[in-house]
Order: sequence, then structure tokens, then C-alpha cells
Amino acid sequence: MTSKLSIGNIISYIFGVLVFAIGIVNTFWGNDAGFGIFILLLSLVYFLPANDFLKKITGFSIPKMGFVKIVLGLFILWASAGVGELFDKIDLMLTSFGLY
Repeated sequence: MTSKLSIGNIISYIFGVLVFAIGIVNTFWGNDAGFGIFILLLSLVYFLPANDFLKKITGFSIPKMGFVKIVLGLFILWASAGVGELFDKIDLMLTSFGLY
């Protein structure tokens, strides 16, 4: 596996950190820890060379993985911010730490 540091990879890792943080907030301050763990697992798609790993394990790869990451990212943001009430959970987290 060759590791190229490109703009796409940097954006992927930054978005992975954001999704990981959303998963942490949903796991510990949300009303559904399963949803938070699911988001944490989805964040691995942005960190790992997921398509190479999938091809190595199963022999199958996903064409246009960049497009899949974008669609998955939009779903995560919609599910977390809109349906998952992310901002209310962040307020709850800040209150529990005494920062708000």
C-alpha cells in the first residue's frame, strides 16, 4: 500500500476526526449509545484505506469510493445534527463538564 498525502486524504482525515467526535458525544451524552457506537464505526471509513482493506479481505472493492464517502458524510451530518439533536447533546456535555 502506498500512502500519498493529498488534499483529498487530508480532508478525509479531518472529516474522520469530526465524525469520531460526533460519535463520542452521541455515545456518552446521548440517549442512544448504540447510535454513537455506529457513528464511531462509520468514522473508520475516513481514517483507514477502507477500499484497499475491503479488497484485501473480500476481493471486492467499491468503485468511486470518494463519492461513497461524500454521501456517507452527508447522511452522518443529517442524522447527527437534525435527527440526533447534536447541538442539544453538546450543551449537555458542556454543562456536565461545568464549562457552560
